[in-house]
Amino acid sequence: MSSPWLDPLTNLLNPKVGVFYVAVLPPFIPAGAPHLAAGVLLTSVHVAEGLLWSAVLIAFARTLRTRLRRPSVRRLLDRATGVAVLGFGAKLALGD
Repeated sequence: MSSPWLDPLTNLLNPKVGVFYVAVLPPFIPAGAPHLAAGVLLTSVHVAEGLLWSAVLIAFARTLRTRLRRPSVRRLLDRATGVAVLGFGAKLALGD
């Protein structure tokens, strides 16, 4: 049931999303401004910022993916992860 409309529909039907906008947006609506228009504008800005942030994360992840696939980087990450697991195990074994 994969559809590009499924995620936005899920958000629109989620009552927590509505509660968030009702709780957060009113202080930013100027006095005397039409509430619906200002609310839609602020919500649109919030959605646009979310899309921009997601695009930045995707671009960063693509760059990082190519670097993380190098064997030398993978070995380094494996070693660092192993040291971290050993450290947690030692702390657990010794108690504190």
